[in-house]
Amino acid sequence: MEKRILVTGGTGYIGSHTVVELQNAGYEVVIADNLSNSNVGVLDGIESITGIRPAFEELDCNDRAGLATLFTSYPGVEGIIHFAASKAVGESVQQPLKYYRNNLVTLINLLELMPEHGIEGLVFSSSCTVYGQPDILPVTEDAPVKPALSPYGNTKQICEEIIRDTIHAGAPFKSILLRYFNPIGGHPGAAIGELPLGIPQNLVPFLTQTAAGIRPELCIFGDDYDTPDGSCVRDYINVVDLARAHVIAMDRMLEGRSGEPVEVFNLGTGRGVSVLELIRAFEKGTGIHVPCKIVGRREGDIEKVWADPKRANEILGWTARESLEDTLVSAWKWQQKQT
Repeated sequence: MEKRILVTGGTGYIGSHTVVELQNAGYEVVIADNLSNSNVGVLDGIESITGIRPAFEELDCNDRAGLATLFTSYPGVEGIIHFAASKAVGESVQQPLKYYRNNLVTLINLLELMPEHGIEGLVFSSSCTVYGQPDILPVTEDAPVKPALSPYGNTKQICEEIIRDTIHAGAPFKSILLRYFNPIGGHPGAAIGELPLGIPQNLVPFLTQTAAGIRPELCIFGDDYDTPDGSCVRDYINVVDLARAHVIAMDRMLEGRSGEPVEVFNLGTGRGVSVLELIRAFEKGTGIHVPCKIVGRREGDIEKVWADPKRANEILGWTARESLEDTLVSAWKWQQKQT
């Protein structure tokens, strides 16, 4: 019998790619998503790739009673991958209460309900923002968690603490915290990809929309950082590579191979790439010129950060495979399909 997994935020960008990888690995997936930043049509894309349409419930995970009903309707859920959250750094500075409500309450609801339904493991979607601006690069999992530079980053720190405290208090489940760096790209066949509602908050969808003529130009937030070309440096990871790590983490918990009740892994390539370098790589891979302009720094942005993924490489047996250029081409193919 297939193991049943709940994926909150499963019609979102990373969630949908993870659902594909879970189904390909033989899991039965139930998605809970309120469609606040995604489209139900993503289910068609998932089905076109895997041949399986996942169960879907339109549900806001802030709704504890609704979650309880979901677990009753789909008994036997063995693990949860929790993506459902607000995720834009800049927006979080402007709307902090939205982020604290969405990101904290949804997690608390799940943690309260997990023991009641015998759920064994939680994979939590965390972020490299928990490190703030690291003192040493590349950043390892042992680097100190520094004061967050945005409410978004702060919610990820607090959520990690909530999970640790809950399990330390004796909760009968395990958790793996996956600290993402910067996911980009789309599925190779362009059946699913990053499609935010409204104006994109992330770099690559804004870039591809600019290349497609939907946006007049791409704004680069600052060119006076202490980096080789003055623009921010990030570790850009292919979203399918990232999705594969969630399957490995879930396997690890459900098969009893977790070393500790709470484990932490960085998910990145180990390479820092500046915003300007990424734009040049996109133009080289696609042959499309992207009109850009430099504007002022954006509050909440970290200057430079990239991962040391050695722990994930060695313990999980996971590694990022896809090149930056191929990943950007996949993002462009997805954008072309939308226009």
